Amino acid sequence: MNPSTDIESAIDFFILHLATERGLSTNYQTLVRRNLETFVQWAKSKHSVRKPGDLNTEQLSEYLSDRKKSGLAPSSIRQAIVILKIFFRYLAAKQVIDEDIAESLLAPRPDQMLPKTLNEREVENLLESIETQSPLGMRDRAILELLYSSGLRLAEIISARLENLYIDEGFIRVTGKGNKTRVIPVGSKARQTVQFYLDQGRPSLVRPKTSSHIFLSIRGNQLSPSRVWQIVRERAKRAGLANTIHPHQLRHSFATHLLSGGADLRIIQEMLGHADISTTQIYTHVDERRLKEVHRKFHPRG
Repeated sequence: MNPSTDIESAIDFFILHLATERGLSTNYQTLVRRNLETFVQWAKSKHSVRKPGDLNTEQLSEYLSDRKKSGLAPSSIRQAIVILKIFFRYLAAKQVIDEDIAESLLAPRPDQMLPKTLNEREVENLLESIETQSPLGMRDRAILELLYSSGLRLAEIISARLENLYIDEGFIRVTGKGNKTRVIPVGSKARQTVQFYLDQGRPSLVRPKTSSHIFLSIRGNQLSPSRVWQIVRERAKRAGLANTIHPHQLRHSFATHLLSGGADLRIIQEMLGHADISTTQIYTHVDERRLKEVHRKFHPRG
């Protein structure tokens, strides 16, 4: 292959490279070929391109812009960029083109999915609706109170142990992602509810081989993730919440309500156990959205 190679032949050589030297699947080869052939069809009709050297970075950007205007999803545009990048990097390495014209292409940012949260009234209704006359009621109320009070992940709530709960001091120690341990405050309401469960509910769930996990199943075992999902879903349904609620929504609500109350983003990051502040920053967008909703609902010209 040399600079005079036509662009269709260059694609054939590249696909052969993916198959023989990279060992990539037939499905991936088909995907790459389809993307490149779509690009070549555009390049020929728009700029009469015949060989790779006829192309430049501006034309690649123009192609991607046209694809975006035609309604192509951001995920598909990102895919097209990746394929163009690896194709022209290959051509530059083989000296078919003088330089890698796709190196400076920037992928569009992924769509930011804002987490769903409950408002303060919904959380209050959910928690207050759980009866605490039975051991399971005491347990379920304590689980939801702790999820919301401390922003725990699902895995952290089910693995929480008695020896890591400092109820009088108002802290709990958990081990989160990356096996990182952190200490998180437990609010006064959650402390009262958890203490009541420990005194009145948990003893009746304990069996001879029960471990030190705080929250136990009816058989005295550690709760499974699916069981906690079920508890949250059932309790939300009984509270009359319209949407399906899952445990992580209480964590999202914890962070959003702290931010709304004026908490520093770095402190929220620490309590959530986020390695990167950019992960925590999504809650600023949630808070902005909530503020706009309040303004629209209550302002006379909202």
